[in-house]
Amino acid sequence: MTAIPSTGMRDFFVCDLFDASPKADLGSMEHPMFSLSTRPDRTIRSYVHNDVEVTVTPSVRGRATIHDKDILIYCISQLMAAVNAGRAISRKLTLTAHDLLIATRRDTGGDSYSRLREAFERLAGTRITTNIVTGDEETTSGFGLIEAWEIVRKTRGGRMVSVTVTLSEWLFRAVTAKSVLTLSRDYFGLRKPLERRVYEIARKHCGNQREWRVTVATLHAKAGSDAPVRVFRAAVRKMIAADNLPDYTLIEDDGDVIRFSRKRLIEDVPGLPAFAAATLDQARSMAPGMDVYALEAEWRAFWVTAGRQKLTNPDKAFLGWMRGRAKR
Repeated sequence: MTAIPSTGMRDFFVCDLFDASPKADLGSMEHPMFSLSTRPDRTIRSYVHNDVEVTVTPSVRGRATIHDKDILIYCISQLMAAVNAGRAISRKLTLTAHDLLIATRRDTGGDSYSRLREAFERLAGTRITTNIVTGDEETTSGFGLIEAWEIVRKTRGGRMVSVTVTLSEWLFRAVTAKSVLTLSRDYFGLRKPLERRVYEIARKHCGNQREWRVTVATLHAKAGSDAPVRVFRAAVRKMIAADNLPDYTLIEDDGDVIRFSRKRLIEDVPGLPAFAAATLDQARSMAPGMDVYALEAEWRAFWVTAGRQKLTNPDKAFLGWMRGRAKR
């Protein structure tokens, strides 16, 4: 049998990478494609910003919601972890429904599988027409958020066990071009749709900068909120008071401006240990498919919260922690 080159494509990709870092595509983080409503949204939406045009046409089941996007985040995360591990990928994925629910912090009761099926239907039925550039290529095209899905197996009780999902060419091109960003794992703990959307916007525009400012009117448009601006402003003020967003704090400034401030970075801590390139290579071999830089950040956070103990050999300490982390 001829081996498939690691850089090539396969007919399908099996989602079997444990603890892959959550990642989302830049296009849907930048532009409002998903519904923030908890009720079926069947209205055609158009959004124009600079030279980008996006039209979202829902099916009779309604537009895909920001919670439905968890499925895409899971798929992108698995594919990017595979790319980082040197594995071949495909836009057709086979996944285990239970693993998807666990990874996205969802309940695994019977109703969760029914809701998952409804999410697949909305994702496949929602059509996007846009000229967004993915992978240095600008085309005006129409596509579903996913091209197809199929329940491969069910238990006797009717729960889906294995599912195949075919991503759109547009979304797969974003993956192969690495037009993605890593999300906080706490993203899945945000239950309010607007909180999720505002976090996405913060992650895309503020990133690792100290601060980023945006007017309430522009944030309202980017969020894709159907609420009047005054109602949206009140909701943002509640978010400011709650301060629930991972990584970012929101501050209201004069002039109807919202300032996103990056919460204190671990990288700011004096005396932070640095690792040799060979150490990171060894860490990759210990945890294939996992994001070594995310693991490095996790270890640094552990080191800081443990009291910043003096280390005679930081590389050895990190690799020792990695052995236990990889087993978990």
